[in-house]
Amino acid sequence: MEPNVLLEALIEEAGVSRAGLAGHVNRAGTTRGVSLRYEHTAVSRWLKGQRPRGQVPDLICEVLAGRLGRPVGLDDIGMGARAAPGTAADGASLTGFVERATALWRSDDQRRPHLATVPAVTGTTAVMPVWEWENPPEDTDVSRPGPSRVGPADIAMLKAARDHYEQLYRKAGGIATRPRIVRFLDAEAAPLLRGGYSDSLGRGLHRATAGLVAVAGICAYDSDAHGLAQRYFHQALRLAKSSGDRGLGGYVIALLVTQSLFLGDHRRSIAFAEAALRAAGDHLTPALAADLHAMQAKAYAKLGDGTNARVCIGRAETQADRIHAGREPDETGYVQPGLVDVQVAEALLGLGDLPAARAHAASAVRAPAHDRGRVHRLAMLSHIELLQGEADRAAGTAAEMATRARGMESQRLRDRLRQVRRELAESGCADAVRTTDLIDEALLVPL
Repeated sequence: MEPNVLLEALIEEAGVSRAGLAGHVNRAGTTRGVSLRYEHTAVSRWLKGQRPRGQVPDLICEVLAGRLGRPVGLDDIGMGARAAPGTAADGASLTGFVERATALWRSDDQRRPHLATVPAVTGTTAVMPVWEWENPPEDTDVSRPGPSRVGPADIAMLKAARDHYEQLYRKAGGIATRPRIVRFLDAEAAPLLRGGYSDSLGRGLHRATAGLVAVAGICAYDSDAHGLAQRYFHQALRLAKSSGDRGLGGYVIALLVTQSLFLGDHRRSIAFAEAALRAAGDHLTPALAADLHAMQAKAYAKLGDGTNARVCIGRAETQADRIHAGREPDETGYVQPGLVDVQVAEALLGLGDLPAARAHAASAVRAPAHDRGRVHRLAMLSHIELLQGEADRAAGTAAEMATRARGMESQRLRDRLRQVRRELAESGCADAVRTTDLIDEALLVPL
């Protein structure tokens, strides 16, 4: 079930507690001759996505409308007769999408505990947002009347914020960055989306907001909140479509591919990457194409398909040679020198080609990178060195990795540190023991 963020937002706006809403619904039922005995636990179930039976959704609307002084319909409380979230019916109304998206930001900003633990969706619900992005209908007009007019300066602010929070994420990790970017989305981006703008300004606004929402998804992914991360990625993809920027949509799909790889859904990773490569077309930059092909190679390697893995490795390396940093959009700045090398190293490792994997991993470490990227590269190289029986060298590599990771609050980096520590401890060499102590020190402070 999907968390009902729309109902949650209206309950808070109405200034009523869960127990209070239950009591009001019970009394409203009495006026209709219906005996109800709801308590706050029932409202908690509604907020988790359960839809009450019979007249109760209408009674909820009636109670909230009375307290808010305006009409409230079933769609407003997230109990309309629409299809599952992410399907065509859900995305038909851009206005409705904006209300649902901003309600999620508000709930996340308020640190609602159920959001962090909601599972990632699978099957058709996971695939449909990508299908909708790739296929018609397109948004012919995204203009909107509103109480305040959005201007170019507002869009510039959102772009600057995306860059700011991306850099913060790279330096401090997603756990530290997420509450800050979500607070910004709720306080600054949401009022702009609900404001007034022309079609051309609206597309720029949606593009800038999509970039921000994508970073929020990255931070949620880095915090192990995979269901929430997926919802942010789906939102970013919908905003990318309404912006008209196909390349941006391809970038968001690359984030979904990364998550699918982590969750072990390798066939979906391949299919999503193929959709991005196919649908973004001429708008796909060499950096993004290289990353998508490299991730496909990793997925094929995990499936034991060496032929397709090596084909994708070749394509990734060809595209990597064509990258010109000055011609890439801000979003693909993560495809730095060496990123494709470490992706290819992981694919080759999956194919059992240790010498080639070692060469690519070493090349990745030699290339310039921000600290976060370097930690992952050093972890990969240390892992391969251990597999090749070079425990002392692996310990030295891992020691640099642990030092670089200091100050970052990231579940993904902690996973890598723990994996390397476990492998070093099993090797038993003296240098490995000293390095495991260094890693333990880095892991000492709880997240």
